[in-house]
Formats: sequence, C-alpha cells, structure tokens
Amino acid sequence: MGSQSIRDRITQFVWWLISISLFIGIWELTFSMGLYSAKFLPPPHIFLGDLPNQLQHFDFSKANPGEVAARSHFHAVAKTISATVIRVIVGLSLGFVLGVLTGSVIRYFRWFGKLILPTVTLLAPISPFAWLPVAVYLFGTGNKPAIFLVFLAVYFIITLATIAEIDAVKQTYLNVARIMGATHLQRYLHVILPAVLPGLFNILRLNLFAAWMVVLIAESAGSDSGLGALVMLARNTGATNLVMIGMVVIGIVGFTFDQVLRHVQKRVLYWVPEIQASLQK
Repeated sequence: MGSQSIRDRITQFVWWLISISLFIGIWELTFSMGLYSAKFLPPPHIFLGDLPNQLQHFDFSKANPGEVAARSHFHAVAKTISATVIRVIVGLSLGFVLGVLTGSVIRYFRWFGKLILPTVTLLAPISPFAWLPVAVYLFGTGNKPAIFLVFLAVYFIITLATIAEIDAVKQTYLNVARIMGATHLQRYLHVILPAVLPGLFNILRLNLFAAWMVVLIAESAGSDSGLGALVMLARNTGATNLVMIGMVVIGIVGFTFDQVLRHVQKRVLYWVPEIQASLQK
C-alpha cells in the first residue's frame, strides 16, 4: 500500500512538471516568435532573472530604499505572504463556522428560518466585489475589510449549503437515533453533523479560490500590505516584472493553501471511508 502511494505521488508530480513545463515552453516560444513585447508580457526567463531586484518591493514598511539592504528580502516576502494568508484563514474560518451555525439554526428553528432565510437568499447572489465600498466605509483599510469580504464570499454559500445538506440526510438515520433514545442535540451532533460536513468541506474547497481572489481585490483597494497590494503597486508603477512575480507567488501560495485544506479535510473527516483509505496510502 505504501509503495503504491509513493508511485502514485511520483506519477502525479511528473505530470505536474510536464504540464508546467509545457505551459512555460509555449510562453517562451510565442515570445521568441515576436508575438508580443516583453514590456507588456515578459516571459519567465526575463521576470525571474530580475527577481533579486524586485524582492525589495515586498517590503512595504521601508521609509527609503537604503533601509532595504539592512533587512532580509526573504523576511519581507514572508511578511507579505503571511498578511494575505492570515486574512484568508480568518475570513474562511468565520464564514464556515457561522455559515454552518446559521444554516443549522434556520433548519431547526422554523420561526428563525422564516425570519432570516429570505434575507440570506436575497443577499447570497451579490458578488463580494460589490461589497467592497461598504467594507472600506465600515472598516477603513487594513485587515478588517479584507477579512470581511472573504467572510462574505463563504458565509452565504455555506449557509444555504448547510440547509440543503441537512435536508438530504436520510430519514432512516434519524429514525434509528430516535429509537435508540438520542436527544435532539445528540441527533444533530452524532448523526446530522457527520453526514453534512463532507459535502460542506467540498463546497468550502471549491470556494477557496474565489475567496483568494476576493482578498487580493480587497488588498489592492485598501491595504498597505499583502500580495494584492504588491500587485497594485507594480501596476501603478508600470513594473511588469514585479506584476508577473506577484502572480507567480499568488499561484504558488494558492496551490499550497488548497493542499493544506485537503489535508485538514482528510484529518477532520476521519469517519468517511474514502478519506480513511486515502490516509492509509
């Protein structure tokens, strides 16, 4: 089982390398054919070659360029990345927990559902981008508006998904729990919640990249830190190399974030047979 898992991982990694190499190869080939200018779309060998000169721009706290030499560029990169990651983690966590809680309360307290569900259904289709002026007006700049927008990107979807997942729980399971004398709370904690969490985690992962885009927009509009602010700085100064470097970092961090969430999903949902099997590989 272990050797098979290693072979699968190696195969997956090889295909990953082939895919990325093919993409970069096409990019470099089209540039060498003169189809576009490096001023507007620099290929990897140009913007990656300029990486040492661009790392200084990750430091938003410097008062003048001379200070950069006195501090580590990699510390500045880590600080910029961590600012964005923390906002995503806090926003996702709040949106997921409160969404599950709201959906559960709506389904189990009918009067609350009749009072709240129409408003939730009305607000759910509104794009988080439309909330940006509201977020800046309410919270100003910095962490709060970015966290608020990530929260909105997840909260309404998780709320409605929780209601749908609860409605889909087989009545047989609930009947067995009643026969065994389980209370209302016990049925929810030991029957309903384990039944709905796998679907909700999948929905959370599917909305991860949407939340990632939302936080970058929020940072570019009203923040002096984070990857979104970095890309906006590069755009405003016409630094195309820095734009491309920022995009690469965003892609790598987003991919890593998704892998971490997949691992969390496997660990939390230990009772799901398919996930248990994947952990044994």
